[in-house]
Amino acid sequence: MADQSFPRARAAAEPPGPATGDSSPPDPPGISRRRLFGTAGATGLAFAAAGAATGQALASSDVEPLSSLGARRAMFHGKHQPGIIEPAQACGHLVAFDLVAGAGRTEAAALLRRWSETARLLMSGDTAGSDDTGVARDAGPSSLTVTFGFGHDFFTRTGLEERRPSALVPLPEFSSDRLDKGRSDGHLWVQIGADDALVAFHALRAIQRDAGEAARLRWQMNGFNRSPGATARPMTARNLMGQIDGTRNPRPEETDFDERVFVPASGGQDAAWMANGSYAVVRRIRMLLDDWEKLSLSAQEDVIGRRKADGAPLTGGDETTEMDLEKTDEAGYLVVPVNAHARITRPDQNDGAAMLRRAFSYHDGYDADGLPDAGLLFVCWQADPLRGFVPVQRKLDRGDALSEYIRHEAGALFAVPGGASPGEYVGQALLEG
Repeated sequence: MADQSFPRARAAAEPPGPATGDSSPPDPPGISRRRLFGTAGATGLAFAAAGAATGQALASSDVEPLSSLGARRAMFHGKHQPGIIEPAQACGHLVAFDLVAGAGRTEAAALLRRWSETARLLMSGDTAGSDDTGVARDAGPSSLTVTFGFGHDFFTRTGLEERRPSALVPLPEFSSDRLDKGRSDGHLWVQIGADDALVAFHALRAIQRDAGEAARLRWQMNGFNRSPGATARPMTARNLMGQIDGTRNPRPEETDFDERVFVPASGGQDAAWMANGSYAVVRRIRMLLDDWEKLSLSAQEDVIGRRKADGAPLTGGDETTEMDLEKTDEAGYLVVPVNAHARITRPDQNDGAAMLRRAFSYHDGYDADGLPDAGLLFVCWQADPLRGFVPVQRKLDRGDALSEYIRHEAGALFAVPGGASPGEYVGQALLEG
């Protein structure tokens, strides 16, 4: 949970609720009544609140177009895979598969070809083919992204060990790790995100069906974020601890953004097929919320190093104000404690190490002791995990005040190749090169 954030959520108007009375307004031109009701929150057409409150029918002139979540579309083809630089969506699924016994390079290539075509169709708002389940019928693309990656052992299974990039090595063990091996690693990884839960689930089912007899599910994690438009203005998201989570994320407009996040266009010295790709570190981080919520507000802020209300550093200013690491109080104590999470994770405290965080929160019910199984599906992107995630996590491992209130329960590292050109599938340069 580094003190870095993704570019702020997209602004979207807060749509009024749909009418619930028996009376209904006339259909807007070109949109059927059935489609209008089926997509009132997704296509950006809704009824004015006054008519909904009184149950009276509204004239067509009273139907106002709103900023549409459903119509927003991410592009499948491109220099980079989707799901990396786009703002994190409201719903997410992280899924890992293992190739079945006997499946190798040929089967993997066929699978990636199927997956890429399905992702292309669904991201455009189309169906997944003749056997489409219809789960997302009537909805638009809803900013759907589908991203594919390869784990360390994928290269052994497919006989491609010589093409495994040197950066794709098992992550070192950290003292805070309590990793469940059954929910870690995997041959293949898929990240699905969308601003509509049915659209995200629809993509998940399509990907699982496409796996067929070539791969079996290893683990799946489901997450969520604040919906775009839920706040009066674009804001950095909060995590389940109530903290504004991630203020210093690298931003695409920064001159060194690509250098930090993406593998060079050459693909580096040992993996040309990784050109314009990135490395994703995935961690399931459980938050010990009952313990955290017993802390006073000031104690929570000391742990993080920022004000809970607005994310500003304890040394003053607003969320984007530079933190004064040397500032002391009247008694001579550092205002931002030496073990504060925000201090430890700063790039200038880690030889410039930085990563692009794009996480989801999760809640998987309660454990046998009645404690919430909830926290963060941490996903971070970097050109080299040995220069991004690893040095920062090592430093956190040595004395982060937050470590007392979190537990790393699963982890993985995946090589995510660059985007596919039209007519190609993701990973084609590796599997057919």
